Amino acid sequence: MKELKKQPELKDYADDIKQCVKCGTCHAYCPIFDQEKREPMVARGKVTLAQTLLNGEVEIDKRFMENISKCLLCGTCADKCPNLVPVDEIVMASRREIAKRKGLTLFGTGLSTTLKSPALMKLMLWLGKTFSWLVFRKVPEKSGLRLRFPAPYIKRDRTIPKIAPNSFRDQHPEFIPGDKDKPQVVFFTGCMVNFMYPHIGDAAIRALKFLGINIHIPKEQGCCGVPALSSGDGATVDELTRRNFNALAGIEADYIVTACASCNAGLRGNLKKTGEEGAVLAAKVIDIHRFLVDQGLGGKLAELPPAEDKVRVTYHDPCHLRNQGITREPRAILHALPAVEFVEMKNADQCCGLGGTFSVYHYGMSQKIGAKKAAAIAQTDARLVATACPGCMMQLLDSINHAGQDQQVCHVLELLASELEKLDTGK
Repeated sequence: MKELKKQPELKDYADDIKQCVKCGTCHAYCPIFDQEKREPMVARGKVTLAQTLLNGEVEIDKRFMENISKCLLCGTCADKCPNLVPVDEIVMASRREIAKRKGLTLFGTGLSTTLKSPALMKLMLWLGKTFSWLVFRKVPEKSGLRLRFPAPYIKRDRTIPKIAPNSFRDQHPEFIPGDKDKPQVVFFTGCMVNFMYPHIGDAAIRALKFLGINIHIPKEQGCCGVPALSSGDGATVDELTRRNFNALAGIEADYIVTACASCNAGLRGNLKKTGEEGAVLAAKVIDIHRFLVDQGLGGKLAELPPAEDKVRVTYHDPCHLRNQGITREPRAILHALPAVEFVEMKNADQCCGLGGTFSVYHYGMSQKIGAKKAAAIAQTDARLVATACPGCMMQLLDSINHAGQDQQVCHVLELLASELEKLDTGK
């Protein structure tokens, strides 16, 4: 195997930076600019900052680093840009350049250390699970927790998921056979499905088995690299990408299926940058909703009997799927579920405000953006808000709790699995 290419440097985006003509189209779409109304917050301002950094015309002081950090990496500006300037890629490259010159933050260092060590991640989660009664308190009638005591980088009033008793990959074999004439897929779990939301992984397996798919779950897979990308740690992204390449390359699979929007974008994007061999793997990466619809799930669901009782459900578009045009498939599944009454929310495709490390450094602004999403959810009168990204699920639940609302948050696959379970039990 050839040596895998590393993450591009800021200088590699010099031509892209020149493509920004400062037209201001991005002003209408940036969630951060909507809050602060300052030029450094919007895409063309970020591109200007990147240009000064590239030319060595600026001191990398606290203010400069804060301006670069105030970006959700939602990609809306790049998607709407008339000149297709990859602003999110430029911002991430700028963060890598800053980290190269100034070093990672304390939080960034701790994050990368954890992401590179599955054993350490397991240990931390075990400690959190074991001492959760001491460290956390339950959010009343919500599937979340809040800190009892102050902790670095986490606000006490922030809702976080309950810690799963066992990781997903520890509960499943590396191969689950299906029908001989059906595709072979790798299920890429990512971190949150593996450690925090294993029931989403269970739901994914149920759906894949329902269609007779052959499923590989390699134990050696790791983080997709998105958190390290967000924090500017290019070296960790490269290490994680190599680990995933090695875990995936030896499997004769037709597809690499993801149930997390961020993992989908991160895994595909990082593999594409490694060279020809990585690009071959990247081309196999597919969101599970798109895969299921392509494999004929809709036709099978159409055969289900109608349900007497329906639950009103709305849907939030994760940025990492919206940017790829994956908006129809999750909705198609929801529409096909007999027990679901689907209702569209206003601005369903707007960012929820998580943004990876953004919500750690700028939680106050993250809350303000999340409040707009919570208000849109409330207007639908939905009982459930479904989405396709565990990170969005965490942010949506936090936003709903802060708004004093009572909606529950779930993954589309959970609703699908519940319907398939009725088939198994004959109910």
